[in-house]
Amino acid sequence: MAALAMRPDISFAVSTMAQFVLNPGPAHWEAVKQIFHYLASSRDLWLSYGEACRTLISYTNTDDSMAEDRHAISGYTFLIDGGAISWSSKWQEIVSLSTTESEYVAAMHGVKEALWLRSLLSEVFGPFKDPTTMLCNNQFTIALTCNHQYHACTKHIDVHFHFIHWVVDQGVIQLVYCPTKDMVADMLTKVLPSPKVKHFATSLRLHAK
Repeated sequence: MAALAMRPDISFAVSTMAQFVLNPGPAHWEAVKQIFHYLASSRDLWLSYGEACRTLISYTNTDDSMAEDRHAISGYTFLIDGGAISWSSKWQEIVSLSTTESEYVAAMHGVKEALWLRSLLSEVFGPFKDPTTMLCNNQFTIALTCNHQYHACTKHIDVHFHFIHWVVDQGVIQLVYCPTKDMVADMLTKVLPSPKVKHFATSLRLHAK
């Protein structure tokens, strides 16, 4: 429950361990204990909000190395008022043939969440006048969302993933490049060193109460 509602910083670890619930072993139990140790050492962290600007912004990313089964891990998070309000870390349902393809699919899942959040938040704050910024660290993926031309390396991608083209054309979403060092969604897709996890947790406004 913590990973779903309060602690995006443990989402990747929890989703990884969830794969082994049917046949766990000693190694998995040790990993679970590490999650609890981390939570115990950071129990004072709470999601906080309060920046003056209510702009909705998103980060989307995938695991660059990908697993042996070629099912990449998609991760996205949405922030408003400076704090995270929605996040996801899960294995993609398709087999990716390239990092660009996995990033493209991850962006599509982020776009669907963005459309839902815009609809919900418009009822609270009023209609959105500007497109929602989605930050991505793969420039070829960004180019694909704006380019309707034929690409031999992407012709096999299922048509429904190209829905992102229409959303971008309508001015609802704009994909913007974000350097990997600033990619907050990195913590939702891979194992990171402790200092980097803490840095990204702060970026999501996980602060001590």
